[in-house]
Amino acid sequence: MMAQPQLEKKLLPRGRTPLTAKAVLALCVASFAVGLLLSGRVSLLPSASAPGKVKTTSASGCDDSLAKLDGESHDPKGIMNEVSRTHHAIRSLDKAVSTLEMELAVERARSGGGTGGAASTKAPQKASVVIGINTAFSSKKRRDSLRETWVPTGEKLRRLEKEKGIVIRFVIGRSGAAGGGPADRAIDAEEAENKDFMRLDHVEGYLELSSKTRIYFATAVATWDADFYVKVDDDVHVNLGMLSTRLAKYRARPRVYVGCMKSGPVLSQRGVKYHEPEYWKFGDVGNKYFRHATGQIYAVSKDLAAYISVNQPILHRYANEDVSLGAWLIGLEVEHVDDRSMCCATPPAAVRFVDCEWKKRAGNVCAASFDWSCSGVCRSVDRMKLIHNACGEGQEALWGAAT
Repeated sequence: MMAQPQLEKKLLPRGRTPLTAKAVLALCVASFAVGLLLSGRVSLLPSASAPGKVKTTSASGCDDSLAKLDGESHDPKGIMNEVSRTHHAIRSLDKAVSTLEMELAVERARSGGGTGGAASTKAPQKASVVIGINTAFSSKKRRDSLRETWVPTGEKLRRLEKEKGIVIRFVIGRSGAAGGGPADRAIDAEEAENKDFMRLDHVEGYLELSSKTRIYFATAVATWDADFYVKVDDDVHVNLGMLSTRLAKYRARPRVYVGCMKSGPVLSQRGVKYHEPEYWKFGDVGNKYFRHATGQIYAVSKDLAAYISVNQPILHRYANEDVSLGAWLIGLEVEHVDDRSMCCATPPAAVRFVDCEWKKRAGNVCAASFDWSCSGVCRSVDRMKLIHNACGEGQEALWGAAT
Protein backbone atom coordinates (compact mmCIF):
# COMPACT_ATOMS: atom_id res chain seq x y z
CA MET A 1 0.00 0.00 0.00
CA MET A 2 2.92 2.38 0.75
CA ALA A 3 4.60 1.75 -2.64
CA GLN A 4 1.81 3.30 -4.68
CA PRO A 5 2.62 6.99 -3.95
CA GLN A 6 6.27 6.34 -4.71
CA LEU A 7 5.40 4.78 -8.07
CA GLU A 8 3.27 7.75 -9.01
CA LYS A 9 6.05 10.08 -8.04
CA LYS A 10 8.52 8.25 -10.25
CA LEU A 11 6.22 8.58 -13.25
CA LEU A 12 6.37 12.39 -13.16
CA PRO A 13 8.71 13.94 -15.74
CA ARG A 14 11.98 15.16 -14.35
CA GLY A 15 12.46 18.89 -14.02
CA ARG A 16 8.72 19.63 -14.12
CA THR A 17 6.42 20.38 -11.22
CA PRO A 18 2.80 19.31 -11.54
CA LEU A 19 0.26 22.06 -12.19
CA THR A 20 -1.85 23.08 -9.27
CA ALA A 21 -5.61 22.93 -9.43
CA LYS A 22 -5.80 26.73 -9.68
CA ALA A 23 -3.34 26.75 -12.56
CA VAL A 24 -5.35 24.13 -14.42
CA LEU A 25 -8.53 26.16 -13.87
CA ALA A 26 -6.84 29.35 -15.07
CA LEU A 27 -5.52 27.59 -18.17
CA CYS A 28 -8.98 26.25 -19.00
CA VAL A 29 -10.60 29.69 -18.58
CA ALA A 30 -7.91 31.30 -20.74
CA SER A 31 -8.38 28.68 -23.47
CA PHE A 32 -12.12 29.22 -23.37
CA ALA A 33 -11.70 32.99 -23.68
CA VAL A 34 -9.41 32.58 -26.71
CA GLY A 35 -11.98 30.26 -28.27
CA LEU A 36 -14.70 32.86 -27.80
CA LEU A 37 -12.56 35.55 -29.39
CA LEU A 38 -11.74 33.37 -32.38
CA SER A 39 -15.34 32.34 -32.88
CA GLY A 40 -16.51 35.97 -32.87
CA ARG A 41 -18.75 35.68 -29.82
CA VAL A 42 -16.78 38.35 -27.91
CA SER A 43 -16.02 41.71 -29.53
CA LEU A 44 -12.87 43.68 -28.73
CA LEU A 45 -14.03 46.76 -30.62
CA PRO A 46 -16.26 49.43 -29.08
CA SER A 47 -19.85 49.60 -30.21
CA ALA A 48 -20.64 52.20 -32.83
CA SER A 49 -23.76 53.32 -30.95
CA ALA A 50 -21.95 53.69 -27.61
CA PRO A 51 -18.37 54.92 -28.11
CA GLY A 52 -15.90 53.87 -25.50
CA LYS A 53 -18.01 51.02 -24.26
CA VAL A 54 -17.82 47.35 -24.94
CA LYS A 55 -20.92 45.70 -26.31
CA THR A 56 -23.02 44.35 -23.50
CA THR A 57 -23.82 41.26 -25.57
CA SER A 58 -20.23 40.13 -25.23
CA ALA A 59 -20.41 39.94 -21.48
CA SER A 60 -23.74 38.18 -21.49
CA GLY A 61 -22.49 35.80 -24.18
CA CYS A 62 -19.49 34.97 -22.05
CA ASP A 63 -21.66 34.50 -19.00
CA ASP A 64 -24.04 32.30 -20.96
CA SER A 65 -21.17 30.18 -22.23
CA LEU A 66 -19.70 29.84 -18.76
CA ALA A 67 -23.12 28.99 -17.42
CA LYS A 68 -23.45 26.25 -20.03
CA LEU A 69 -20.13 24.83 -18.96
CA ASP A 70 -21.31 24.87 -15.35
CA GLY A 71 -24.48 23.06 -16.36
CA GLU A 72 -26.73 25.92 -15.24
CA SER A 73 -28.36 26.34 -18.66
CA HIS A 74 -28.07 24.55 -22.00
CA ASP A 75 -29.78 24.12 -25.37
CA PRO A 76 -29.46 20.47 -26.51
CA LYS A 77 -31.46 21.13 -29.68
CA GLY A 78 -29.12 23.93 -30.76
CA ILE A 79 -26.05 21.83 -30.06
CA MET A 80 -27.45 18.91 -32.03
CA ASN A 81 -28.34 21.19 -34.95
CA GLU A 82 -24.79 22.52 -35.00
CA VAL A 83 -23.37 18.99 -34.89
CA SER A 84 -25.71 17.95 -37.70
CA ARG A 85 -24.66 20.89 -39.88
CA THR A 86 -21.01 20.12 -39.27
CA HIS A 87 -21.52 16.46 -40.09
CA HIS A 88 -23.36 17.38 -43.31
CA ALA A 89 -20.55 19.74 -44.32
CA ILE A 90 -17.95 17.02 -43.72
CA ARG A 91 -19.94 14.51 -45.78
CA SER A 92 -20.34 17.02 -48.61
CA LEU A 93 -16.61 17.72 -48.60
CA ASP A 94 -15.84 14.00 -48.53
CA LYS A 95 -18.10 13.38 -51.54
CA ALA A 96 -16.51 16.28 -53.41
CA VAL A 97 -13.04 14.85 -52.79
CA SER A 98 -14.27 11.41 -53.85
CA THR A 99 -15.67 12.86 -57.07
CA LEU A 100 -12.38 14.59 -57.85
CA GLU A 101 -10.50 11.34 -57.21
CA MET A 102 -12.79 9.49 -59.59
CA GLU A 103 -12.32 12.15 -62.26
CA LEU A 104 -8.57 11.86 -61.80
CA ALA A 105 -8.89 8.08 -62.19
CA VAL A 106 -10.74 8.59 -65.46
CA GLU A 107 -7.94 10.77 -66.81
CA ARG A 108 -5.27 8.35 -65.63
CA ALA A 109 -7.05 5.49 -67.35
CA ARG A 110 -7.41 7.52 -70.52
CA SER A 111 -3.69 8.33 -70.57
CA GLY A 112 -2.74 4.67 -70.27
CA GLY A 113 -2.22 4.62 -66.52
CA GLY A 114 -4.96 2.05 -66.00
CA THR A 115 -3.50 -0.59 -68.29
CA GLY A 116 0.09 -0.13 -67.36
CA GLY A 117 1.03 0.87 -70.89
CA ALA A 118 2.41 4.03 -72.35
CA ALA A 119 0.24 7.10 -72.59
CA SER A 120 -2.00 7.00 -75.60
CA THR A 121 -1.73 9.82 -78.10
CA LYS A 122 -5.12 8.96 -79.59
CA ALA A 123 -8.11 10.47 -77.82
CA PRO A 124 -10.86 7.98 -76.86
CA GLN A 125 -13.92 8.00 -79.07
CA LYS A 126 -16.99 9.61 -77.53
CA ALA A 127 -19.89 7.23 -76.89
CA SER A 128 -23.04 6.96 -74.84
CA VAL A 129 -22.95 3.27 -73.95
CA VAL A 130 -20.32 0.60 -74.57
CA ILE A 131 -21.78 -2.92 -74.49
CA GLY A 132 -19.29 -5.74 -74.16
CA ILE A 133 -20.76 -9.18 -74.89
CA ASN A 134 -18.77 -11.82 -73.03
CA THR A 135 -18.16 -14.76 -75.34
CA ALA A 136 -15.93 -17.81 -75.76
CA PHE A 137 -14.12 -19.57 -78.63
CA SER A 138 -16.75 -22.30 -78.73
CA SER A 139 -19.69 -19.88 -78.88
CA LYS A 140 -19.84 -18.95 -82.57
CA LYS A 141 -23.41 -20.21 -82.90
CA ARG A 142 -24.43 -18.03 -79.98
CA ARG A 143 -22.81 -15.02 -81.58
CA ASP A 144 -24.57 -15.70 -84.86
CA SER A 145 -27.91 -16.01 -83.04
CA LEU A 146 -27.37 -12.52 -81.60
CA ARG A 147 -26.33 -11.08 -84.97
CA GLU A 148 -29.58 -12.45 -86.37
CA THR A 149 -31.64 -10.76 -83.64
CA TRP A 150 -30.65 -7.80 -81.47
CA VAL A 151 -27.00 -7.14 -82.47
CA PRO A 152 -26.81 -5.00 -85.64
CA THR A 153 -24.28 -5.98 -88.29
CA GLY A 154 -22.28 -4.24 -90.97
CA GLU A 155 -23.30 -0.69 -91.77
CA LYS A 156 -26.12 -0.74 -89.20
CA LEU A 157 -23.57 -1.36 -86.46
CA ARG A 158 -21.45 1.59 -87.63
CA ARG A 159 -24.54 3.80 -87.92
CA LEU A 160 -25.61 2.87 -84.40
CA GLU A 161 -22.24 4.01 -83.08
CA LYS A 162 -22.21 7.23 -85.07
CA GLU A 163 -25.81 8.36 -84.60
CA LYS A 164 -26.75 6.92 -81.20
CA GLY A 165 -23.37 6.47 -79.54
CA ILE A 166 -24.09 2.80 -78.78
CA VAL A 167 -21.01 0.61 -79.21
CA ILE A 168 -21.39 -3.18 -79.27
CA ARG A 169 -18.49 -5.63 -79.26
CA PHE A 170 -18.04 -9.33 -78.60
CA VAL A 171 -15.34 -9.55 -75.94
CA ILE A 172 -12.78 -12.33 -76.11
CA GLY A 173 -9.14 -12.95 -75.22
CA ARG A 174 -6.71 -15.46 -76.68
CA SER A 175 -6.29 -19.21 -76.40
CA GLY A 176 -2.84 -19.27 -74.85
CA ALA A 177 -1.40 -21.43 -77.61
CA ALA A 178 2.08 -20.41 -78.64
CA GLY A 179 1.91 -18.24 -81.73
CA GLY A 180 -1.89 -18.41 -81.77
CA GLY A 181 -3.78 -21.65 -82.25
CA PRO A 182 -6.69 -22.65 -84.50
CA ALA A 183 -9.18 -21.03 -82.14
CA ASP A 184 -7.40 -17.68 -82.39
CA ARG A 185 -7.27 -17.90 -86.18
CA ALA A 186 -10.98 -18.69 -86.31
CA ILE A 187 -11.74 -15.54 -84.31
CA ASP A 188 -9.45 -13.53 -86.58
CA ALA A 189 -11.42 -14.72 -89.60
CA GLU A 190 -14.75 -13.96 -87.89
CA GLU A 191 -13.52 -10.49 -86.97
CA ALA A 192 -12.42 -9.80 -90.55
CA GLU A 193 -15.92 -10.65 -91.70
CA ASN A 194 -17.99 -8.86 -89.02
CA LYS A 195 -15.66 -6.31 -87.37
CA ASP A 196 -17.50 -6.57 -84.07
CA PHE A 197 -14.89 -7.96 -81.66
CA MET A 198 -12.89 -6.50 -78.80
CA ARG A 199 -9.74 -8.60 -78.41
CA LEU A 200 -8.23 -8.61 -74.93
CA ASP A 201 -4.72 -9.40 -73.74
CA HIS A 202 -6.11 -12.24 -71.66
CA VAL A 203 -6.02 -16.03 -71.71
CA GLU A 204 -9.55 -17.42 -71.88
CA GLY A 205 -10.83 -19.74 -69.17
CA TYR A 206 -14.01 -20.07 -67.10
CA LEU A 207 -12.11 -19.61 -63.85
CA GLU A 208 -10.58 -16.41 -65.25
CA LEU A 209 -13.82 -14.48 -65.76
CA SER A 210 -13.00 -12.01 -62.98
CA SER A 211 -9.68 -11.19 -64.63
CA LYS A 212 -11.39 -10.89 -68.00
CA THR A 213 -13.90 -8.45 -66.55
CA ARG A 214 -11.16 -6.24 -65.14
CA ILE A 215 -9.31 -6.19 -68.44
CA TYR A 216 -12.51 -5.54 -70.37
CA PHE A 217 -13.26 -2.39 -68.39
CA ALA A 218 -9.65 -1.20 -68.68
CA THR A 219 -9.63 -1.72 -72.45
CA ALA A 220 -13.06 -0.17 -72.95
CA VAL A 221 -12.22 2.93 -70.91
CA ALA A 222 -8.99 3.45 -72.84
CA THR A 223 -10.82 3.10 -76.17
CA TRP A 224 -14.14 4.89 -75.64
CA ASP A 225 -15.17 7.85 -73.53
CA ALA A 226 -18.65 6.61 -72.63
CA ASP A 227 -21.21 7.44 -69.96
CA PHE A 228 -21.81 3.76 -69.18
CA TYR A 229 -20.05 0.46 -69.75
CA VAL A 230 -22.18 -2.68 -69.90
CA LYS A 231 -21.17 -6.30 -69.59
CA VAL A 232 -23.64 -8.92 -70.89
CA ASP A 233 -23.41 -12.64 -71.57
CA ASP A 234 -23.86 -14.03 -75.09
CA ASP A 235 -27.01 -15.98 -74.15
CA VAL A 236 -29.07 -12.97 -73.00
CA HIS A 237 -31.66 -11.06 -75.03
CA VAL A 238 -31.30 -7.27 -74.93
CA ASN A 239 -33.49 -4.44 -76.16
CA LEU A 240 -30.86 -1.82 -76.96
CA GLY A 241 -33.26 1.13 -77.08
CA MET A 242 -34.81 0.37 -73.70
CA LEU A 243 -31.42 -0.32 -72.12
CA SER A 244 -29.93 2.96 -73.32
CA THR A 245 -33.06 4.88 -72.27
CA ARG A 246 -32.97 3.48 -68.75
CA LEU A 247 -29.26 4.18 -68.36
CA ALA A 248 -29.71 7.74 -69.63
CA LYS A 249 -31.76 8.49 -66.50
CA TYR A 250 -28.65 8.05 -64.37
CA ARG A 251 -26.21 9.93 -66.57
CA ALA A 252 -26.01 12.96 -64.27
CA ARG A 253 -25.38 10.87 -61.16
CA PRO A 254 -21.83 9.93 -60.12
CA ARG A 255 -20.71 6.36 -59.43
CA VAL A 256 -23.77 4.35 -60.51
CA TYR A 257 -23.94 0.54 -60.56
CA VAL A 258 -27.06 -0.78 -62.35
CA GLY A 259 -28.41 -4.29 -62.57
CA CYS A 260 -30.68 -6.84 -60.94
CA MET A 261 -29.35 -6.89 -57.38
CA LYS A 262 -29.29 -10.20 -55.56
CA SER A 263 -27.75 -11.82 -52.51
CA GLY A 264 -27.29 -15.53 -53.11
CA PRO A 265 -25.89 -18.14 -50.72
CA VAL A 266 -22.16 -18.62 -50.32
CA LEU A 267 -21.59 -22.22 -51.42
CA SER A 268 -18.88 -23.86 -49.33
CA GLN A 269 -19.35 -27.42 -50.57
CA ARG A 270 -16.70 -28.54 -53.04
CA GLY A 271 -17.78 -29.84 -56.43
CA VAL A 272 -21.02 -27.86 -56.69
CA LYS A 273 -21.58 -25.18 -59.30
CA TYR A 274 -20.57 -21.69 -58.15
CA HIS A 275 -18.50 -23.11 -55.29
CA GLU A 276 -16.72 -20.34 -53.38
CA PRO A 277 -13.26 -21.50 -52.19
CA GLU A 278 -12.98 -18.41 -49.98
CA TYR A 279 -16.34 -18.97 -48.32
CA TRP A 280 -14.84 -18.44 -44.86
CA LYS A 281 -14.38 -14.73 -45.63
CA PHE A 282 -18.14 -14.27 -45.71
CA GLY A 283 -18.77 -15.48 -42.17
CA ASP A 284 -20.33 -18.71 -40.95
CA VAL A 285 -21.39 -21.50 -43.28
CA GLY A 286 -24.82 -20.74 -44.71
CA ASN A 287 -24.31 -17.00 -44.97
CA LYS A 288 -25.19 -14.98 -48.06
CA TYR A 289 -23.12 -12.68 -50.23
CA PHE A 290 -23.43 -8.92 -49.99
CA ARG A 291 -25.87 -7.37 -52.44
CA HIS A 292 -24.53 -7.30 -56.01
CA ALA A 293 -25.80 -7.33 -59.60
CA THR A 294 -26.40 -10.68 -61.24
CA GLY A 295 -23.69 -11.52 -63.74
CA GLN A 296 -25.87 -11.95 -66.83
CA ILE A 297 -25.94 -8.19 -67.42
CA TYR A 298 -24.97 -5.07 -65.48
CA ALA A 299 -23.74 -1.54 -66.13
CA VAL A 300 -21.33 0.81 -64.38
CA SER A 301 -20.81 4.53 -64.94
CA LYS A 302 -17.54 5.69 -66.44
CA ASP A 303 -16.00 6.80 -63.14
CA LEU A 304 -16.44 3.29 -61.72
CA ALA A 305 -15.10 1.69 -64.88
CA ALA A 306 -12.07 3.99 -64.65
CA TYR A 307 -11.63 3.07 -60.97
CA ILE A 308 -11.51 -0.62 -61.93
CA SER A 309 -9.08 0.15 -64.73
CA VAL A 310 -6.66 2.08 -62.53
CA ASN A 311 -6.81 -0.29 -59.57
CA GLN A 312 -7.07 -3.63 -61.37
CA PRO A 313 -3.72 -5.01 -60.09
CA ILE A 314 -4.97 -4.92 -56.48
CA LEU A 315 -8.63 -5.86 -56.99
CA HIS A 316 -9.25 -9.27 -55.46
CA ARG A 317 -10.83 -11.97 -57.61
CA TYR A 318 -13.39 -14.34 -56.16
CA ALA A 319 -14.52 -17.51 -57.89
CA ASN A 320 -17.63 -15.84 -59.32
CA GLU A 321 -17.23 -12.81 -61.55
CA ASP A 322 -20.39 -11.00 -60.40
CA VAL A 323 -19.33 -11.38 -56.77
CA SER A 324 -15.90 -9.99 -57.65
CA LEU A 325 -17.40 -6.89 -59.25
CA GLY A 326 -19.69 -6.35 -56.28
CA ALA A 327 -16.72 -6.67 -53.92
CA TRP A 328 -14.74 -4.06 -55.87
CA LEU A 329 -17.56 -1.54 -55.46
CA ILE A 330 -19.06 -2.39 -52.07
CA GLY A 331 -16.67 -0.15 -50.12
CA LEU A 332 -17.04 2.90 -52.37
CA GLU A 333 -19.56 5.74 -52.43
CA VAL A 334 -21.62 3.94 -55.08
CA GLU A 335 -25.33 4.12 -55.87
CA HIS A 336 -26.68 0.60 -56.34
CA VAL A 337 -29.67 0.65 -58.71
CA ASP A 338 -31.85 -2.47 -58.64
CA ASP A 339 -33.43 -2.43 -62.10
CA ARG A 340 -35.71 -5.44 -62.53
CA SER A 341 -36.22 -4.55 -66.19
CA MET A 342 -32.79 -6.04 -66.77
CA CYS A 343 -33.76 -9.56 -65.68
CA CYS A 344 -37.17 -10.38 -67.15
CA ALA A 345 -38.08 -14.02 -67.61
CA THR A 346 -38.53 -15.48 -71.11
CA PRO A 347 -41.81 -17.03 -72.29
CA PRO A 348 -43.41 -19.21 -71.32
CA ALA A 349 -42.76 -18.27 -67.68
CA ALA A 350 -44.03 -20.34 -64.78
CA VAL A 351 -46.12 -17.38 -63.61
CA ARG A 352 -48.01 -15.40 -66.24
CA PHE A 353 -47.58 -11.64 -66.57
CA VAL A 354 -43.96 -11.77 -65.41
CA ASP A 355 -42.18 -12.68 -68.62
CA CYS A 356 -40.94 -10.26 -71.26
CA GLU A 357 -43.75 -11.05 -73.71
CA TRP A 358 -46.53 -10.15 -71.33
CA LYS A 359 -44.69 -7.04 -70.16
CA LYS A 360 -44.29 -5.93 -73.75
CA ARG A 361 -48.03 -6.34 -74.30
CA ALA A 362 -48.61 -4.17 -71.23
CA GLY A 363 -46.35 -1.49 -72.66
CA ASN A 364 -43.40 -2.21 -70.36
CA VAL A 365 -40.70 -3.45 -72.71
CA CYS A 366 -37.85 -5.15 -70.86
CA ALA A 367 -34.25 -4.04 -71.18
CA ALA A 368 -32.93 -7.62 -70.93
CA SER A 369 -34.40 -11.11 -70.63
CA PHE A 370 -33.09 -14.55 -69.69
CA ASP A 371 -33.98 -17.67 -67.70
CA TRP A 372 -32.73 -17.81 -64.13
CA SER A 373 -32.69 -21.60 -64.22
CA CYS A 374 -30.16 -21.55 -67.07
CA SER A 375 -28.31 -18.34 -66.07
CA GLY A 376 -29.22 -17.15 -69.56
CA VAL A 377 -31.74 -17.98 -72.26
CA CYS A 378 -32.18 -21.74 -72.14
CA ARG A 379 -31.08 -23.30 -75.46
CA SER A 380 -30.31 -19.77 -76.63
CA VAL A 381 -29.09 -20.76 -80.11
CA ASP A 382 -32.46 -22.32 -80.90
CA ARG A 383 -34.69 -19.91 -78.95
CA MET A 384 -33.11 -16.46 -79.35
CA LYS A 385 -35.10 -15.64 -82.48
CA LEU A 386 -38.33 -16.75 -80.76
CA ILE A 387 -37.55 -14.56 -77.76
CA HIS A 388 -36.70 -11.64 -80.02
CA ASN A 389 -39.97 -11.92 -81.93
CA ALA A 390 -41.96 -12.14 -78.70
CA CYS A 391 -40.12 -9.52 -76.64
CA GLY A 392 -38.17 -7.35 -79.08
CA GLU A 393 -38.83 -3.61 -79.08
CA GLY A 394 -38.63 -3.01 -82.83
CA GLN A 395 -36.25 -0.88 -84.87
CA GLU A 396 -38.24 2.34 -84.42
CA ALA A 397 -37.82 2.11 -80.64
CA LEU A 398 -34.07 1.70 -80.99
CA TRP A 399 -33.49 4.68 -83.25
CA GLY A 400 -35.88 6.85 -81.28
CA ALA A 401 -34.45 5.96 -77.87
CA ALA A 402 -32.86 8.56 -75.61
CA THR A 403 -29.10 8.23 -75.28
